[in-house]
Amino acid sequence: MSYGSVYAKGLFAGKVMLVTGGGSGIGRCVAHELAALGAHTVLVGRKPEKLQTVMDEIVQDGGVASFFVCDIRQEDVVKQTVAAIVAAHGRIDGLVNNAGGQYMTPLEAITAKGWEAVINTNLTGGFLMARECFLQSMNKNGGSIVNIVADMWGSMPGMGHSGAARAGMVSFTETAAIEWASKGVRVNAVAPGYIASSGMDHYPEAMRPMLREMAKTIPLGRFGTEAETSAGIVFLLSPAAAFISGSTLRIDGARPQVRMGWPMRVADAKAQERDSIKPFNGFHRATTPKVFSTEEPKQP
Repeated sequence: MSYGSVYAKGLFAGKVMLVTGGGSGIGRCVAHELAALGAHTVLVGRKPEKLQTVMDEIVQDGGVASFFVCDIRQEDVVKQTVAAIVAAHGRIDGLVNNAGGQYMTPLEAITAKGWEAVINTNLTGGFLMARECFLQSMNKNGGSIVNIVADMWGSMPGMGHSGAARAGMVSFTETAAIEWASKGVRVNAVAPGYIASSGMDHYPEAMRPMLREMAKTIPLGRFGTEAETSAGIVFLLSPAAAFISGSTLRIDGARPQVRMGWPMRVADAKAQERDSIKPFNGFHRATTPKVFSTEEPKQP
């Protein structure tokens, strides 16, 4: 089997596309789709074993990939990593700033250390990667950057540190789009909503019932897929988006539009079978998050 992308074969032939957080979840999916479309996909992350696994998958599927171990929170390491990538491949045509993470905690319980850790991962690290890709390659050759944020419209209760970081990344995206346009660099963001990704399995066991119920808060009546998120990212990287910069593309099934005072009408099973909203599952190696594939243990 191969990736079932909706985009033309060879779309990124000869391009070098860098994906941070490429060892799992949405990043893994994006890396596969870019490689399937002809790109040399460069995986970046902290865990070499995960990056190696994804690289091997891509090669087995007939694509081309390599990986570099990097903690995006460390400025000198980011500089060295980007320099090594440029030295190895000559240029960087696209950057998907996907690496990130957070944990559930109310604001009053977040320590300064915890706050800084999430900000550094979701905001500072993305800024450093984008800056170095610009300075070391894109300011000469042009390119496209897509920053991955989140559904933080109207706040992120329980994850205030992540919400602040993601909102900051949206502002950075808009500023970079202005400042780097003269060099032929486009900068956009993608804001995934509730996506059925392996990242959900990192939340505490006690959250599993809540996670399973969240689809009822989405007007389209379901979670999104990794492939649907990847498709939006790939579009923004592609020539079809040549006049799009400084924008944030939401991929969330209209969830932020839910309003008090307006009856919640969720798409029923019949509606969800219609091609207009039926899930797109182009990723041939996608796996169902454990939170959805196992039943809760019965209470004695």
